[in-house]
Amino acid sequence: MNRVITLLLLFVLYSSTLPAQKSSLQLSINSGEKIYTKKCAVCHSKNGQGKGKRIPPLVNSDYLMNNQEASIRGILFGQNEEIIVNGQRYNRKMKAVKLSDVEIANVMNYIQNSWGNTNLTPVTKAQVMFIRQEYSKDLN
Repeated sequence: MNRVITLLLLFVLYSSTLPAQKSSLQLSINSGEKIYTKKCAVCHSKNGQGKGKRIPPLVNSDYLMNNQEASIRGILFGQNEEIIVNGQRYNRKMKAVKLSDVEIANVMNYIQNSWGNTNLTPVTKAQVMFIRQEYSKDLN
């Protein structure tokens, strides 16, 4: 009987955190949308379609969803190497985007949950900060 009560209590506690996680992710996505519109849409377009063979799409992007760390590095430091997105090769350079770690996390959460992309595990400020620190060492 105690075991059943304990399991029930754990279930109630766990399930009560799910709405908080969802709302936290939703707040990040909402903020990321504003940042995307100001800083990213000029190249990747408002609807994430990209620009033909010059700038990759973010819509249903296999690269974005399978290369999260590389995508964060691209925002932080720019993208200088060839990437393949949805079977199409892209060689054009992308400049680094001057954003804070929180802003990068928010924009990543937005693009990873828009246009057919789904990632319910939020990118965090700490994750972006770690990538910034690790790869900044390589640049020096």
